[in-house]
Amino acid sequence: MKTNSATSRPRTSHTTGTTPSAGLALTGVTLTYPDGADRLTALDDVTLTVPPGSVTAVVGPSGSGKSSLLAVAATLITPEAGQVVIDGTDTTGMGRAELTTLRRTRVGMVFQQPNLLPSLTAAEQLQVMAHLDGRAPRAARPRALELLDAVGLADQAARRPHQLSGGQRQRVNIARALMNEPAVLLVDEPTSALDHERGAAVLDLLTTLTRRRATATVLVTHDRAHLEAVDAVAEMLDGRLGQVPDGRLS
Repeated sequence: MKTNSATSRPRTSHTTGTTPSAGLALTGVTLTYPDGADRLTALDDVTLTVPPGSVTAVVGPSGSGKSSLLAVAATLITPEAGQVVIDGTDTTGMGRAELTTLRRTRVGMVFQQPNLLPSLTAAEQLQVMAHLDGRAPRAARPRALELLDAVGLADQAARRPHQLSGGQRQRVNIARALMNEPAVLLVDEPTSALDHERGAAVLDLLTTLTRRRATATVLVTHDRAHLEAVDAVAEMLDGRLGQVPDGRLS
């Protein structure tokens, strides 16, 4: 992040072009926060397009704007300028209730910490998502079991969080985010609490599920060791987003 002066800098675009009818598109997004007499720029004219069935990894140092990017993409924060389009829906001017519905039905979020409910089994963690969407959790059990199978945990459906490893809890976290069939999947540091091998397995799982379920996935990560399988890599620095040529990181 940086302190913004009155002069704006030239746009740095990750991907340019027409707005897609599906997937995720951020265009010219700017976000600032009060900082005494000035404004602190979190996102500086950011443009990002992620088509369905693809994974874009966003890397960068702490404080560079990665978390702000995810918050804006998730419609948790409204930017001062720019456009956010989710699965063909322009979120500009939408009210709080409309945005809440959009997030619940079209956006899946995988947080850094799984934050699973201790008293619920792996299957029940997923079924809760149906309850939040106004559907009967029992009716959602077949889909919950299907997703647990997709993340390799079909035999762990009846286990509670304390009976699962860190990698297994993160897999439940991913399955839960997919429960309502989101068009956009936003993933925040999914490997930060995992060892090298389990981290690689989680990233491989995310890329596989993205292609299988045609989500537009944004993966924020500090782990640059396992990004060969993603479709694009972009780097945040001082609130600006730049594409890494050929997805290569030095």
